Amino acid sequence: MFEFIRTHQRLMQFLLLLFIFPSFAFFGLEGYSRLTDESGVAKVAGQTISKEEWDAAHRQQLDRMRQTYGNQFDAKIFDSPQARRAILDNLIAQRALGAEVVASKLVVQDDVLQQSIRQIPGLTKADGSFDNEQYRVLLAAQGLNPKSYEAGLRREMAVQQLNAAIQSTAFAPRSVAANLSDLNDQERTVQMLNFKPDTYAAQVKVTDEMLKAYYDKNGPRFETPEQADIEYVVLDAAAVAAQSAVTDDDIKSYYEQNKKQYVTEEQRRASHILITVNKDASAADKAAAKAKAEGLVAQLRKNPGDFAKLAKANSQDPGSAENGGDLGYFGKGAMVKPFEDAAFSLKQGEISDPVESDFGYHVIEVTGIKAAAVKSLDAVKDEIGGEIKKQIAAKKFSEMADQFGNLVYENGDSLKAVSDKLKLKIQTATGVTRTPNAAAAAAVYNNPKFLTALFTDDVIKAKHNTEAVQAAPNTLIAGRITSYKPVAKRPFEEVKADVQKAVLAQEEQALAVKAGQERLAQLQAKDDGAGFSEAKVVSRVKAEGWTQEAFNAVMKADVAKLPAYVGAETSGLGYQVYRISKVEQPKVVDAARRKTEQEQIGNVLSQQEALAYLDYLREKAKTKLLKGAATVSADDAAK
Repeated sequence: MFEFIRTHQRLMQFLLLLFIFPSFAFFGLEGYSRLTDESGVAKVAGQTISKEEWDAAHRQQLDRMRQTYGNQFDAKIFDSPQARRAILDNLIAQRALGAEVVASKLVVQDDVLQQSIRQIPGLTKADGSFDNEQYRVLLAAQGLNPKSYEAGLRREMAVQQLNAAIQSTAFAPRSVAANLSDLNDQERTVQMLNFKPDTYAAQVKVTDEMLKAYYDKNGPRFETPEQADIEYVVLDAAAVAAQSAVTDDDIKSYYEQNKKQYVTEEQRRASHILITVNKDASAADKAAAKAKAEGLVAQLRKNPGDFAKLAKANSQDPGSAENGGDLGYFGKGAMVKPFEDAAFSLKQGEISDPVESDFGYHVIEVTGIKAAAVKSLDAVKDEIGGEIKKQIAAKKFSEMADQFGNLVYENGDSLKAVSDKLKLKIQTATGVTRTPNAAAAAAVYNNPKFLTALFTDDVIKAKHNTEAVQAAPNTLIAGRITSYKPVAKRPFEEVKADVQKAVLAQEEQALAVKAGQERLAQLQAKDDGAGFSEAKVVSRVKAEGWTQEAFNAVMKADVAKLPAYVGAETSGLGYQVYRISKVEQPKVVDAARRKTEQEQIGNVLSQQEALAYLDYLREKAKTKLLKGAATVSADDAAK
């Protein structure tokens, strides 16, 4: 079990997410009722799931996977009938769970809901209060309002509570976990007797008939792949920008219109001593805090150089007190209004009277001033020129893209027309294959869509241009084949030497295996440790240096009677006989790993409990697949 969990960690992580809403769970539909003729795709607890809901769930899943995996995401995986059916299964599971939540009268209390919302990053103000305005802005950006979002979140949390309650009933008994961990830790002392292929080279007699038979049977090994030499043109942002002229007047005009972008506003550096008092505090408390601040001001008027010392001793702002009250440089809008107004009204070295804010009373000293500055036109000329080119190119690309597609199609036997008209360079590539070539890396012609368009009968046989293919955002490519070489089998005489090596290796391997198996049978009948290598210890957690074939053979061997013998064939390396002389537990066990293994077993068992419970809920909800599900699946399969 642990080997499976370790070698399939991504799958196990996937399985552990099955019941976290919104999930993507693969549940079989075979147990559902027969298809009925009602509209929609499924009915659960008397409610119909529409095709529109199914399509929306499919789109949302694609979006989530794109955000998670970026360029590595392959949408084709989720466009299959099986994947779409899995999404429908997930919708059915959600409806069944939702029906049970209602039937069980599970309710998420307001304070629990509010606590969950408050944990959303970015919704806490500097003073620790909830930023209600930012909360509304965040929801509006997703087309939601607080009422609808909170209703959905409440339902989601209730479903999670139900799932958690079921999964928490599963646990891994200590005895079971201990037995499995013992198997995992079990150490086997092993010796090896190796039957190497090259030992039997002298016994191999290779005939021409054997060579010819191998050549005929393994034809694909001796084929040269399909290849083409091509020429192509690319329309991208860089090509458009290169044709977008920008004058000095354009740059000057842009600079004047966007001068604010090149202004560095005045910044101030200040230190402060904060005497905290709640804004809702009593008049007496406020008076006491103000009096303390005024006392500090009086001391500083006499000895301004003591500011840092007094800040460390008296300031109740933990973020700056240790630094002598220093807040660094800041611009307008960075501090609360009363503090900002005071700081920007003082001269450098000047100390303020107590300044009241929502945090209490501040004593402020301005320690540095950076005057406002404007970057000159010459300093930003290249930057502005580049920006204008981008803007022009963005507008011009759409127009040129239409021309690109038309010219490629209308002048189907040559790329010269599109090259001349749009001033694009005709580029070439040799040895292009039907599938992307790792050696070509990110070359634009190595794009799968373009290669698919390139290797069609019309382009190969008629030597026509491909259609305009979007290889990336704002990147179009079209090409044609100038020379084509189909898949071809190399002549026997040309590859005879390679065939002879392969046949020799094959025969040597067969003789090594035969000899090894004969010796294994003898040793299983009568123990003999002669000729074996030095003993090594192997376990499921210490498998370094072992081939998979050898490791599996040794660890699966019956060790009821020792010494035990087992054999394993390793491709190209002959046959190995293993002598297992000792099986024992290690003297010291890894307690932390054993605890992790017990948790892994518990997780798997909890998932099994949840799956079984969900099967029950689907039956309880009288789930039915409707005719629309079969129709859509058939359409998908046809695609």
